[in-house]
Amino acid sequence: MLTAQRDSLRLLRAILVASVVLPIALFSYASWLAYRTNEANADRQIDKTRDIITEHALKIFESVQRSIAETAEIVRGMSDDEIRANEPALHERLKRLVGGSEQIKSMWIFDKTGRPLVNTMQFPSPTPDLSDRDYFRIHLGKNTGLYVGRVLQPRPPFDGAPFFSVSRRRDASDGSFAGVIQTSVLPDYFEGFYAKVGREDGSFASLVREDGAILARMPEIDGTDTAVKPDGIVGQAIREGHSEGRMTTVSSLDGVERRVAFRKLPSLPVYVFAGLETSAIRATWQAQMGAYLLVGLPATAALIAIVLLAIRRTQKLYEEADRRHIAENALKQSQRLESLGRLTGGVAHDFNNLLMVVGGSVQRLRRRHSDLQDIRSFDMIDSAVAKGTALTRQLLSFSRRHNVAAKAVDLGDAVTKFADVLRQSVRSDIGIMIDPPAEPVVVMIDPNEFEIALLNLALNARDAMPDGGRITISIRTETLKNFGPRKLTGTYAILSFADTGVGIPDDIRERIFEPFFTTKPVDRGTGLGLSQIYGFVQQSSGAITVDSDLGRGTRFDLFLPLSAETLGLDEPTAELAPPQSGKPKTLLLVEDHPDVASVAADYAGQCGFTVVPANCAEAAVEVLNRRRDIDLVFSDIVMPGMSGLELARLIREHHPETPVVLASGYSDRSASALSEGFALLQKPYTLDEMRAALTQALQSASDTAPV
Repeated sequence: MLTAQRDSLRLLRAILVASVVLPIALFSYASWLAYRTNEANADRQIDKTRDIITEHALKIFESVQRSIAETAEIVRGMSDDEIRANEPALHERLKRLVGGSEQIKSMWIFDKTGRPLVNTMQFPSPTPDLSDRDYFRIHLGKNTGLYVGRVLQPRPPFDGAPFFSVSRRRDASDGSFAGVIQTSVLPDYFEGFYAKVGREDGSFASLVREDGAILARMPEIDGTDTAVKPDGIVGQAIREGHSEGRMTTVSSLDGVERRVAFRKLPSLPVYVFAGLETSAIRATWQAQMGAYLLVGLPATAALIAIVLLAIRRTQKLYEEADRRHIAENALKQSQRLESLGRLTGGVAHDFNNLLMVVGGSVQRLRRRHSDLQDIRSFDMIDSAVAKGTALTRQLLSFSRRHNVAAKAVDLGDAVTKFADVLRQSVRSDIGIMIDPPAEPVVVMIDPNEFEIALLNLALNARDAMPDGGRITISIRTETLKNFGPRKLTGTYAILSFADTGVGIPDDIRERIFEPFFTTKPVDRGTGLGLSQIYGFVQQSSGAITVDSDLGRGTRFDLFLPLSAETLGLDEPTAELAPPQSGKPKTLLLVEDHPDVASVAADYAGQCGFTVVPANCAEAAVEVLNRRRDIDLVFSDIVMPGMSGLELARLIREHHPETPVVLASGYSDRSASALSEGFALLQKPYTLDEMRAALTQALQSASDTAPV
């Protein structure tokens, strides 16, 4: 049955692919065909517009040439004085000549100095010096024939619209230069005609000289610089020797891409252009394809929706089974880690008491034996106790039952200061790169646990890079919302610890944080390094994630909540004065474990205290109510009945003058004890650690006692 369902799912997926691919293929072919057809239609339209404006330009220039030729014939053989003498008649004659031409603004006859003799705009003609105009200067050296000038603005005392000139040379009877006959042509006339011809969106037409100067253009260009670049359409056409052609180009004036057709006017240094914006051509094609989509898209969408519905109904059972499997695995993993935490916490508690007895007994034996062989044995036992203490510390970190001395720490500063230790812990062929944040990133953590976590990460990375590599440590901040299994929400500091090692296989990735799980040889690791890191981030209200690629490396991300606490200065450790000589202080020792009580009593005796034992908190209360000579109370936290923390609260309430020091192998109440201001000594403790704690408690009580 399962095989049949999977076969039907494959068939439905194949139908879904076909229902998507086939319409896309057909639409793509239709789009390509329509695009080619649309381009061909656009080219035909552009060519037609070019032919129309070419014919129009030829007629205009022929009319202007006839006017200039007729004017030249009228003044042939006349001197400048004769022309001035006949100015009234010539003025009227020229006005009649240009009166019926909308494209001509005015006609002029200039003498050889560039001053007007006759013009159609004013009578009598003013005599400004116009010898600097291009239409005059071009004829000074030689007979250049008919000249088409650039677009110019009228110069006072004349006014009106801009114009470009069509001029030719006047020769005297001896062939010398006598002046210029010039006609002012209106670009607006051409532009108005182009606007009537090119009514489609994106239409373009222009009249351009060979040197790139624009005489008329539609659409108009804002600004005074109307010269196209030498590498533009005109320059390319001149270089390649084309008198007409078609191309797609981007205008150097307005940056618009157009499909353009051009043609050079016969016997004139002028080109005409017609074109369409490529965006307008594409818009026409897109509108056509939109119509196709309106017809084909609903039918295709309906087919796809039906197939998708069928696939979803078929997949529902598989997805539900997968979700259930993932949820069950996650729950099992969480329950397994929680169970391991409770187990390791209980084991560590008993183990710490055992270590306490072993360590205290060794110290007692040291005082009785001076044989070197015995001393070496005692040293071996002390070393084993120290290793056992470190082991239980890691177990308690994982189980989140270790006492955390959290304080505000700048994460970047802490990593930078610990960098030398990290570099010494790895081989010389492994580089460590640290990317600290630009600003302080403050978190509330136990600095010692943090350094141990960094060291464990470095040692794991070292073993994962037998041939050398690189470790990269970076710090950043990020705002999270319901992130990860613990649903982290808020602003977090993220410490990324990445290596270039062999990576972690997928089949063991879920187990790497379990205590004692390791892939290293028996003599290479305990399997507690990552479990300590896991416990550290959990106790710091954070989380840890791992991302690994086989053969490429592994990256651990430690998420720690940002803190608003301000960084405090590290205060120097005060020197503790030993108890004053004289009458011994009396210490009430509250411990339910007889062997641990014996060791603690021995340590207290060596510290100069008279010890009063009590095997439970209730007995301690009776002693305090009965005796007034108790100077200090030293109590275990975890005891049957009333706990040591509850006892400490009672003493603070009823005997505030009596200091209390608490001890614990582990306890959920340890954090409460620290937060309430009680001194806390971690089992297994040494003689020196107990002496320091007791002396500190007595000094604090003495400092706060009323004078």
